[in-house]
Amino acid sequence: MSKTISYDVPTPQNIIVRVPNWLGDLVMCTPTIHDLKAHWPQAKLTALCQGRLGEMLSHDPHIDEIVTYKNPQHSNTLKTHKDVILHLQQHKYDLGLLLTNSFSSAWCFWRGNVANRIGYAMHWRQWLLNYPVTVSKNINQQHLVQTYKMLLAPLHIPISPTHPKLYLADNELEEAKTLLAKYGVLKSEYLIGINPGAAFGSAKCWLPERFKELSLRLLQNPNIKIVFFGDQTNAALIQSIVQDLATTKIINLVNKTSLRQLMSLLKQCSVFLGNDSGPTHAASALGVPLVALFGPTTEAISGPNRVNNIIISEHVPCSPCFRRTCPIDSRCMQRITVERVYQAILQLLPS
Repeated sequence: MSKTISYDVPTPQNIIVRVPNWLGDLVMCTPTIHDLKAHWPQAKLTALCQGRLGEMLSHDPHIDEIVTYKNPQHSNTLKTHKDVILHLQQHKYDLGLLLTNSFSSAWCFWRGNVANRIGYAMHWRQWLLNYPVTVSKNINQQHLVQTYKMLLAPLHIPISPTHPKLYLADNELEEAKTLLAKYGVLKSEYLIGINPGAAFGSAKCWLPERFKELSLRLLQNPNIKIVFFGDQTNAALIQSIVQDLATTKIINLVNKTSLRQLMSLLKQCSVFLGNDSGPTHAASALGVPLVALFGPTTEAISGPNRVNNIIISEHVPCSPCFRRTCPIDSRCMQRITVERVYQAILQLLPS
């Protein structure tokens, strides 16, 4: 077990946290942000986010400011880094926490004159950090929430039992209810949310025909409606699932919501079903009962960890492989049956 070194970091007044670039990882870092702010409530805490992910953190009472920058893959990478560095230099942060492990993120903090830079000592970036944290030998077996929280231990902030949490405003919830009412969703009905895609890759995804068969079974209940979520990359996948289903009981919101709208609509769901993906983690952080399907990844590292979650996985000999695409027959997902998922959803429905 690696030794944790505690540092006597000066009490900060202006903190910046570089949050992860993936939606699910961002959700799982929220307990670290919460614990950091709770330890130094008088300090201003800024979250530095890539692209529109910053929307996810709106209304979080532990965050004072959200700064976003363009995804370098969709812009001039050098200009993006220059813009970030300029912002850091101008705002004179006295503590910087890197929840990303890239060399470039540490380099930007260093060039941006962030006074006390903390992050994992990996990817040849140790010399860019004032307070490098040794990578735990168990990092590939422990939950990502724990991995993020361990970055606070050197600051004398103990590992806490806090869970991921996202926040919504009352008007956002009301707008979601109004939208669903326009689609004919009644208060007396159960709304099942389904996200059949995953940004990481197709290996994470349960079979489309299984989602369709499951939907047909669920729709036999006259009190159930289903809402499908996804972005443009999932449009064809979701269309293949919803075609021939009862259109009056199916709501297809693929590529029709902002991240904030997605969150508020997730909150309206009686149960949410998804693969190991960002929306699944968001649903869990919003307290929505969910069924999560795991195959090439493992719930031990990235599983939603609230009590009203059911995680379904088949631990075949080749899993977890963490591959984006399966080179054989997707047996880890193939072995998850419709019946098992159906019964899990019924188990979570309010009585």
